[in-house]
Amino acid sequence: MIEYLGYNSINKLSEILEKHSFHKIFLITGKGSFEKTSIKKVILEILKDYDFFQFNDFSPNPKINDIKKGLELFKKQKFDVILSVGGGSVIDMGKCISILSANYGSPEDFVLKKKKINNKGVPLIRIPTTAGSGSEATHFAVVYIDKSKYSLGDSDYMQPEYVIVDPQFSNNLPKNLTAISGLDAFTQAIESYWNINSTNESKNYARKAIELIMKNILKVVYNPSSESRNNMALAANLSGKAINITKTTTCHAISYPITSYFNVPHGHAVALTLPSMIVFNSNVNKEDVKDSRGVDYVKQIMKELISIIGVSNFTKAKEKVKNLIKNVGLETNLGKLGIKTQDDIEIVIKNGFNPERVKNNPRLLTETQLRSILEGLR
Repeated sequence: MIEYLGYNSINKLSEILEKHSFHKIFLITGKGSFEKTSIKKVILEILKDYDFFQFNDFSPNPKINDIKKGLELFKKQKFDVILSVGGGSVIDMGKCISILSANYGSPEDFVLKKKKINNKGVPLIRIPTTAGSGSEATHFAVVYIDKSKYSLGDSDYMQPEYVIVDPQFSNNLPKNLTAISGLDAFTQAIESYWNINSTNESKNYARKAIELIMKNILKVVYNPSSESRNNMALAANLSGKAINITKTTTCHAISYPITSYFNVPHGHAVALTLPSMIVFNSNVNKEDVKDSRGVDYVKQIMKELISIIGVSNFTKAKEKVKNLIKNVGLETNLGKLGIKTQDDIEIVIKNGFNPERVKNNPRLLTETQLRSILEGLR
């Protein structure tokens, strides 16, 4: 991966295009996030002498039919490179079109793992415009089939090639989206830290991300500066690098139906169960530990985690994180977010209890325990 970080790093885009003699560009963007901001002017100025086609006709959280639509447009012409400029959904769309266009079969076959990815896709340049998902640093993409979330990923063929993280592009984010994006990165970093797949490298990325977010998220939401924007962009990138190694755990697994069925934005949805899961994982024991390194290791990791958060016990950690969510202006009560009845909770459990993600949690989580956690948030 070749990565450019910091203000005005977007200027490196011209060098990349010239270096590889890219001429025909498939440009993927958001709609309002691109069309109504200064990002458009900056990108189009760089691309003024290039032949490019712009694709933005898809919904947030890429759906399989959106991907098919993009693939069809992509295959109509011979493009040299894909340029994804936007949030996590835009970058994930770029990953999907790049890899699926180079592998024979239906998109569903690859998403559902009926077929294996065998070819590397068209070069993809990833340019995030939010400080949250860290998608620019990962080798997997979120795909929805109906209301169910899947991951399309391959550690050999979908690793980042070129990444440009220019904090100026997050200057356009309103308070609410800034908060939601920041909490996405925060939750990813914490989940990566306690993950059963963690390594010293991933924990180092996650620790730095958590520290940066704790110091900057309130500033960037209420009184943003160049420094706070830069620090949050860096934190999001670090959290992406962390989960690229470990993947996510329970908070993310539970979040997907909260987004799909109750329209709670992803970064908000993942944070909802985070305070409760901190306490839950701290109570790990020999009977329910999932990490092969043992119960003492997990307890030590959890102690390190609350120290990074800046408190002395797990109850205080729960309250501090819950207050952080409230202080950036987001709701923590499930009932007020539309998850009001027992039937609503059962929808979340039925569609969010994903064995693939829950298994990465350091402590075994049962459906009964999850039900209790969700009921406590209602």
